[in-house]
Amino acid sequence: MNADQKTALVSRRSLLKGAGAVSLLPLLSACGATGISSGTAGRVIVVGGGFGGATAAKYIKRGNPAIDVTLIEPNKTFYTCPFSNLVLAGERNMDSIGHNYQELQEVYGVKVIHALAEDVDPVAHTLRLSTGSTLKYDRLVLSPGIDFRWNSIEGYDQQAAELAPHAWKAGPQTLLLRKQLEQMDDGGVYILSAPANPFRCPPGPYERASMIAHYFSQHKPRSKVLILDSKDNFSKQGLFTAAWKEVYGDRIEWVGLSNDGRVTRVDAAKREVITEFGTVHKASVLNVVPPQKAGVIAERAGVTNESGWVPVNPRTFESERVKDIYVVGDATVAAPMPKSGFAANAQGKVAAAAIVASLEGTDTVDPYWANTCYSLVNPEYGISVAGVYRLNDENRIIETPGSGGLSAAKAPSSIRRNEAEYAVGWYNAISQDTWGTKL
Repeated sequence: MNADQKTALVSRRSLLKGAGAVSLLPLLSACGATGISSGTAGRVIVVGGGFGGATAAKYIKRGNPAIDVTLIEPNKTFYTCPFSNLVLAGERNMDSIGHNYQELQEVYGVKVIHALAEDVDPVAHTLRLSTGSTLKYDRLVLSPGIDFRWNSIEGYDQQAAELAPHAWKAGPQTLLLRKQLEQMDDGGVYILSAPANPFRCPPGPYERASMIAHYFSQHKPRSKVLILDSKDNFSKQGLFTAAWKEVYGDRIEWVGLSNDGRVTRVDAAKREVITEFGTVHKASVLNVVPPQKAGVIAERAGVTNESGWVPVNPRTFESERVKDIYVVGDATVAAPMPKSGFAANAQGKVAAAAIVASLEGTDTVDPYWANTCYSLVNPEYGISVAGVYRLNDENRIIETPGSGGLSAAKAPSSIRRNEAEYAVGWYNAISQDTWGTKL
């Protein structure tokens, strides 16, 4: 980036609103320092209306309003996994984590079709929908999130999930798990089975355990939480375990892989799990978060590899396997960036910049990304991890040395309360940046 470009970027900082705004900088420079090009256009289809897809659709239109952008999303309201754990704890309702697409349509001119994307023909550049229609694209963005590896744990399939919910996609499963928690007897045990890496939202299971322990402390004081984990280390582990002891005493028990924490069989009807060494655990409420992979449309588009995830060119987030298909969010292989809403939002902006540049026949600049992940131990106790990511000389994503880090291990309650407030501010900002103000 030359000095003139840097000056232009500084003069346009008023546009940088909302969480993850650092990742908008490549988009602005790609569109040129003198403004948005109006002389070219193209057809872009975006599949998936979550943090990654909705952001990509919005920022493509911001980058060049002449580009025809169509967003495919089956649900009229998108419910976020972030803050869904507060719904489980009775601290929020579903409406508070629901977002619509009205502003994307009315303000930015994004076309929205509520349907399932069923198949992709990468040669013909077409997408087939559940409505039977076929759409033509010049560039395709996939932000399909995750799907589950059903039966990778013996006995745990889609039918079993109606008895022992995963609640790892916010919506009906969230309400089901919430209902079971409300109905369980005081003194019962809530068991959470956590998967091995990689999976959506690495700190999510441990925030969930925390918030359910909070609910128990308020309403079922004799009930406990047992986490059975398929790994020995997890995100923010030291912060979580210290907070559990401080806030909840012995209410939360965590059993890692080395201590026979990996669940290998589920009997959802009995709400029982069996671990690797044959130990049987009986739950009052059983919450199984199964192993995951990229959303199914990614596989049908031919962009997944043997891992079940999608390798991408990190400079643009274009698929390494199929030209003109870009993939953002949880479905990607983008380590060390986590599979988080913030990361998906940042990746959506980088992909948008790359797509605008490719359709205009211009170059894009080197991208970089930010991520902050807040977790709540209770509504007034927050912890976080943050990082900034860039490309190295081998075109690989690395965390910029000294760019982030964890909350202090020992901090006064005022700092923990502040972080809890920051978490709410982050959620409000990134939601507005992604979907806009609820109209």
